[in-house]
Amino acid sequence: MNLIYDLTIVLYALSIIGYFIDFLQNNRKANQFAFWLLSIVWILQTVFFVLRMLKDQRFPILTPSEGLFFYAWILVTFSVVMSRFFRVDFLVFFTNVLGFLLVSIHLFAPTGQASAVLEKQLISELLIIHVTMAFISYGAFSLSFIISFMYLLQHGMLKRKKWSKRLQRFGSLSYLEKLSFRLNTIGVPLLLLSLILGVVWAFWKINDFTLLDAKVISSFIVLLVYSTYLYQKVGRGVQGKTLALWNVAAFLVVLINYFLATTFTEFHLWYK
Repeated sequence: MNLIYDLTIVLYALSIIGYFIDFLQNNRKANQFAFWLLSIVWILQTVFFVLRMLKDQRFPILTPSEGLFFYAWILVTFSVVMSRFFRVDFLVFFTNVLGFLLVSIHLFAPTGQASAVLEKQLISELLIIHVTMAFISYGAFSLSFIISFMYLLQHGMLKRKKWSKRLQRFGSLSYLEKLSFRLNTIGVPLLLLSLILGVVWAFWKINDFTLLDAKVISSFIVLLVYSTYLYQKVGRGVQGKTLALWNVAAFLVVLINYFLATTFTEFHLWYK
C-alpha cells in the first residue's frame, strides 16, 4: 500500500510538471506525457478506492479522510476529462495542484486504519520525497544560474570583440538562454510541489508550526522570484542580458534561503 501512495505522489508531481512545461512552451509532447501520467494516477486512485470499498463493505466517504480522498479523486477525474476533450491547460495545471494538495493532506493525516508502524513509514517516505524534490529544484536552479553566467560572460566577450575558439565552445547565446529557461521551468513546479508536501507534513507532525518560520518564508520567496522570472520571459517577452541578470539575482535568493534561513528555522532540524 505504501508503494501505491509513493508512486501516486511521484507520478502526480511529474504530471503537473508536464502540464506546466506545456503551458509555458506550448509543448504537445509534454502535454501528452502529462496526460498519460495523470491517467495512471487516476487508475491507482481508483484501484485504491475500490479496494477500500470492498474491504469496508461500504462507500468510503463517511470519514473526513475518506471524503478528502474522494474529493481529490473527483478533481483528478475532471482533469483527465478536460485534458482529453478540452484545451484548457492552465486550468488543468491549477486543478492538479489543488488535487496534489488534497492527496498530500490525505496521505499525511493518520487514518487509524493502518498500523502505527506503517503510518510512520509512509510519513517518513513522503518526507524524503519532499526533501528530494526540493534538492532537485535547487539543482535545476543551480545549473540554470551557471548557464546564465556563461551567457553573460560570452555576451561581454562578444561586446568587446574578443573572439576565440574557447568562446565557440560555450554554445550560442540563444541556446544558452533557452536551456536556462527550461531548467527553471522544471525547477519552479518541483519547488511548489515540495513546499506543498513540506507544509502539509509540518502542520500534521510539528507542534506550534507556523508559516512565519524563516525557512518557510524564504522558500516561498524563492518560488515567487523564479515565478516572476518565468513571467518576465513568457508574459513580457524579456530576453537576453536582462533575463540572464534576473536569473543570476534569483540564484542569490536561493543561496540566502539555503544557508542563511536555515540558521533561524525552528523545525528543519536535519539541516543543523
